Amino acid sequence: MAVDWERIGQPAFDRIVEAVVHRVHDAAARVEAVNGRGGDDGIDIKVSRGSRIRVFQLKYYPDGFPTASHKGRRGSIKASFTRAMRGEPEEWVLVVPCVLTPTERAFVRSLADGLAVEVQVWDRATLDGLLAVHADLEASFTRDQLFEAAKVYGQERALLMGGVDDVSARVRALGGQADGLDDHWTIDSARQGDTVVHTLRGKHPRAHEVSPVMFTLTGIGPLAPEQSEAVRRSLGYGLDEKVVLPHGAVEKVTVTGPEFLGRELENAEVRWGPTEEGPAAGVEADLVFLDGDQITASYPGKLKHLGLGSVGRSVRMELAGGRLQLLMPENPQTAASLTFSFSLEGLEPAAALRVLRLHRRMADGGIFEVRTGAGAVGGGEIPPSAEAVYRDFAQLQLFLEDLEVVQRHSEQYFPVPGELTRDERIVLRVARLLADGHCVVCPFLPEVRLTLNGRDTPATRALLGGEVQPLHLPCEAFPVQIAGRRLELGPVFVSHPEVAVAAGSRGPALAALTAGRGDGVEVGMRPVGGGRFRLVLQRSPNGSGMTPVPLGLPGFREPH
Repeated sequence: MAVDWERIGQPAFDRIVEAVVHRVHDAAARVEAVNGRGGDDGIDIKVSRGSRIRVFQLKYYPDGFPTASHKGRRGSIKASFTRAMRGEPEEWVLVVPCVLTPTERAFVRSLADGLAVEVQVWDRATLDGLLAVHADLEASFTRDQLFEAAKVYGQERALLMGGVDDVSARVRALGGQADGLDDHWTIDSARQGDTVVHTLRGKHPRAHEVSPVMFTLTGIGPLAPEQSEAVRRSLGYGLDEKVVLPHGAVEKVTVTGPEFLGRELENAEVRWGPTEEGPAAGVEADLVFLDGDQITASYPGKLKHLGLGSVGRSVRMELAGGRLQLLMPENPQTAASLTFSFSLEGLEPAAALRVLRLHRRMADGGIFEVRTGAGAVGGGEIPPSAEAVYRDFAQLQLFLEDLEVVQRHSEQYFPVPGELTRDERIVLRVARLLADGHCVVCPFLPEVRLTLNGRDTPATRALLGGEVQPLHLPCEAFPVQIAGRRLELGPVFVSHPEVAVAAGSRGPALAALTAGRGDGVEVGMRPVGGGRFRLVLQRSPNGSGMTPVPLGLPGFREPH
């Protein structure tokens, strides 16, 4: 139904034109509608795109502006044009709801004589064409006309004149009609843009038994390996995962069941998956490892899914930091499949160690079960893993143990960092051994600085002369930097059995001492032979002496 331009009035005309202008120009343009001022009853619309300006002047003249009887209208158009030219637009468009005569069109174009501006006209024919392109706009602006006609036939609600309330009433009414399609099934419909999604819903818990709905896939073509595996897990074991077969993978989909559902679809994308969690989801469960009837280890978690398919059963369980998936075929001659994945992200070291120990337990192999309060829901026997896996476990476990001890010692707790630099890993190892009460050679401490007090004694001159001596100094604080955090380990002793003043410090320090200016002079002390200083906590928990223990980091050469 076309817009009745002669009857809609100026406000509706202005609204329609503004809406059309917004549609014609994309998001890169800026569209501004401003109420007219200074006696101009139209609405100026300004469209800016970069430095280019386009002005629309709206004049609701349904019967035009012939020369003889409408001089006032022509004057108003000219005045509006003159005001618009102050902004120096590149284009000026007159919008009117009538079809202009050649004389009227010539008058409009003459406005630009001598000016660097392009003049255009949007008349009724132009507006009708634009509304045909944007049909939803025409529908929204002709509702009032349709409403007047609808009242005659009692169809006001069909036009949704009551807004959202009418939409709700129409949807409920449509749902009621859908409910009458079948005794056991109905459909819930939803619109997502231009797509309508129908969800099949049983009217009672046994709908699938008394009136089964079957989907038959014909001509399944070659699938990618991951797609084949997803189909096997979902249909074969009832695993709760989404499966997508793209267009072209299935030649035909046949739906059989209630008459209103029966159909055949070709070249369809097929998707299936769980719509909600099953009754088993959230049930407390334990993953236990067995030696005969004896439980050797137990880890708590939650059961997330129990499934049954054409060839076997599936169990999915979540533990702190980990996820277990078990596929158990009914045929005892076919091996079960166990997948355990874990992530240390967001876990503190103590929790991460527990996850790692669980992984290590699985690598060791043996008999296991997933148990709930009702008993075992799945289980099997895991073969032991390769030796290379144990080496990886050992290094990761050492790192987590070091971090857990240092955090506990400094009382600063934080999740396991995603990565550490090589130097940070060494510092962490040093910190852990110190926290355990050991003496450690610090590879990052080749020199300590001493400050002279200015007293000229034989011992001081012997030291500055290069004499080798033992050194044992207290240091009141020893912080370490790990993963952007400063961890305080406490006061330490710095020592070495053989140190000497660095060659570059001797001459200047000795000259200052001889001149009586030795107070405050710093000298560098270094272990003889290019070694490193030793550290031990002043309040060592085991009273350790100054005999260092090795760092024991794989791939790192021990300092001396």
